[in-house]
Amino acid sequence: MNSRAQFVRTTVCFFLAISVAGALAAGQEQTPVTLVATGSSLPEPLYIAWGDAYHAQHPETQLRYLPEGTTESARKILAGVGDLGGGDAPTPENELKRAAVPVLEVPTILIGIAIVYNLPNTPGELHLSGPVVADVFLGKVKSWNDPAIVKLNPTMKLPAQPIQVVHRTDGKGANYILSDYLCKLSPEFLTKAGRGESPKWPVGGSAARSQDMADKVRATSWSIGYTEANLAQRASLRMARIKNAAGDFVLPTTNSISAAALESKVHDDFRASLTNAPGKDSYPIASFTWLYIPVKSKDPERGRAVGAYLKWVYGEGQQIAKEQGYATLPDKLRAKVIAATAAVH
Repeated sequence: MNSRAQFVRTTVCFFLAISVAGALAAGQEQTPVTLVATGSSLPEPLYIAWGDAYHAQHPETQLRYLPEGTTESARKILAGVGDLGGGDAPTPENELKRAAVPVLEVPTILIGIAIVYNLPNTPGELHLSGPVVADVFLGKVKSWNDPAIVKLNPTMKLPAQPIQVVHRTDGKGANYILSDYLCKLSPEFLTKAGRGESPKWPVGGSAARSQDMADKVRATSWSIGYTEANLAQRASLRMARIKNAAGDFVLPTTNSISAAALESKVHDDFRASLTNAPGKDSYPIASFTWLYIPVKSKDPERGRAVGAYLKWVYGEGQQIAKEQGYATLPDKLRAKVIAATAAVH
């Protein structure tokens, strides 16, 4: 074989080898992964939007979000089942210590729980306070024209109609946030119903998912309930102004929910209650919504996929949350969360 033929053959073999190696590498990079997350239905619309946007940019990774509730989500992640969990309540420290695998708990966004109501042919904007809301959900304030409600709404012509209370079923993060707030304002609520994902509601019908709550309140005249503010707004539900710690009546907006976070002390482990925060602009029924994340995945490939997704969530994902109408994490807090999630693998 002459030198020219040898050169051609060597060159062809070289580029063929590069092509094969590149194809193999590309195949490794494109190995499909489906991450499974269970969690609260409160942030479900955002988490689905995040999953769709991330998959569009990273076709090799899909996310399945199953809105099974805060309690069930935490139970599965602490038992070592699933890639991610989502919830609206901090996991008790003793449960974190007993977890099958080390679990990191970090906030993703801020949410507000709106008190929603259906008062037909009753114009005006309802004003409520924590103690009055507590008495409504305890069944002590039974009618819309009860003196306690009338006193807060002197310009509204409130009807002599029984209040139809709607609450969430057991194990829900919305229950935790609302009960956390009411327990701070009503010692009787703390004693009789209690703080947690499953308060002992003495009255009312129940709704399993956030959307079920919205549907039930919309369909039931003289009803009152509670759900995430963004969902309430999209469902065109009327939202009450709630009296905050400074004595001002505030609606849940991105600004008022963000104000509650800025006025609250957040510990290094991100465990904090934002309800009844100080400040005249703070919405009093505000909270983080958290992700529960196994620090080390049983499958390294899945662990890398979770880590990459979290990096995106706290970068581009925050902008998407803002565009969707959610209050995002303050910059200093977000920087701490990014540093904490770098350990996930």
